[in-house]
Amino acid sequence: MDTWDRVDGIFQDLAVLSEMLSESDDDELQSEFSTTSANLKKIIEKEQLLLLLSEEYDGNNAILSVHAGSGGLDSQDWAEMLLRLFLRWAEREGCKARILEILQDEEAGIKSATVLVEGDFAYGFLKSEKGVHRLVRISPFDAAKRRHTSFASVDVAPELPDDVEIEIRPEDLKMDTYRASGAGGQYVNRTDSAVRITHIPSGIIVACQNERSQHMNRQVAMQVLRSRLFEKAWQERQQELLAIQGEKKEISWGSQIRSYVLHPYTLVKDHRTGHETGNVQAVLDGDIDEFIMNFLRWKKQN
Repeated sequence: MDTWDRVDGIFQDLAVLSEMLSESDDDELQSEFSTTSANLKKIIEKEQLLLLLSEEYDGNNAILSVHAGSGGLDSQDWAEMLLRLFLRWAEREGCKARILEILQDEEAGIKSATVLVEGDFAYGFLKSEKGVHRLVRISPFDAAKRRHTSFASVDVAPELPDDVEIEIRPEDLKMDTYRASGAGGQYVNRTDSAVRITHIPSGIIVACQNERSQHMNRQVAMQVLRSRLFEKAWQERQQELLAIQGEKKEISWGSQIRSYVLHPYTLVKDHRTGHETGNVQAVLDGDIDEFIMNFLRWKKQN
């Protein structure tokens, strides 16, 4: 009700300004009207967004992973471009993004990376990115300058609060330690502090290498594993519901969700919502808000 009263108050102010402007062409009044109306629009859009972000864990932090698909260096380079996109998005949104684990290739790009994005509704926003992302461009690794299609997949899970029960039996875990690679400060590379945990029943593998101690890396890796197991269980429930309902279409989280075309024209198109833009560079720089909003509206309707 407080929000409604605030919106109604601003609207009444605009009504008065509009009436005054109909009688006088005053530049100062016009400027005040424009500023106030823009503020009202922003408040309404924020409230609409909060209505769309109404699922149980939408307000949580997000654990986002990027994996290069088949296609060698092109796909690995594309995976690194996607990682940069999400890091830029987090920066734009005022979120804190922390790389938990990254597997780089000696020649180019990354094979995989896992990032913890901390901020209000981080999961609610980033769940729109879950699926396969496709890139079409002239390959920088092809001497003949031919056009290549590359794929990378994105997984997103909510960081779970401690009170969410996820059963993980110690005997189901295989833990390996290894020496972390890459830049990471004075504590990295000196000891086998990086941790890789395999959940044997599900085959899920998580790793963390960016904390200072093996104990801290193990703690973070277990948190990531809990979130992945929760997400897997949720997906399985969704599949069961679709089977009961006789749904025949492909599960959306497992299919190609978006194409990024750099040649012979420039276009980014979301295959779920139909939303598209020709400003590919802006999208690669993290400007994906319109895609997120369109996905959230589409998800509500479906």
